[in-house]
Amino acid sequence: MSLHKKLMQICNDRDLSSYLDMLHDNFTVVFHKSGNSFSKEEWSSMVAGMFDNEKFVFESSRCVYENSEIMVDHSFMSYPDGTREAVMLVAKLKDGKILHIETGATSLD
Repeated sequence: MSLHKKLMQICNDRDLSSYLDMLHDNFTVVFHKSGNSFSKEEWSSMVAGMFDNEKFVFESSRCVYENSEIMVDHSFMSYPDGTREAVMLVAKLKDGKILHIETGATSLD
C-alpha cells in the first residue's frame, strides 16, 4: 500500500496512534498561509484535537505524486466553523515516514 493510501485510511479512521507512527522523529510542519511551524510534539496535540472533532472532515483527497522521497496531495477539507478549503500538501519522506510537511490552502467560501 502506498504511503498516501495508508495516510488517508488512517485519517478517515481518525487513528491518532497510527498517524503519529507515520511521522519521523524529526518531523516538522509549516503552514504556508500563516508561516507557523510546528514540531512533532506540537503537531501531535493539534492532530489529536482535529481527530476528536467530528466537524473536522476530510472530504476528499487525491495523490498528485508519490515516490520514496516526496508525496504531493490535494484535498478538500471542512472545518468546525463551517468553512471549507482546498489544501495542497507536500511531504518530504525519509525512511518510509513523513519528515516534513508544507501546506497551502485556498478558501472555498
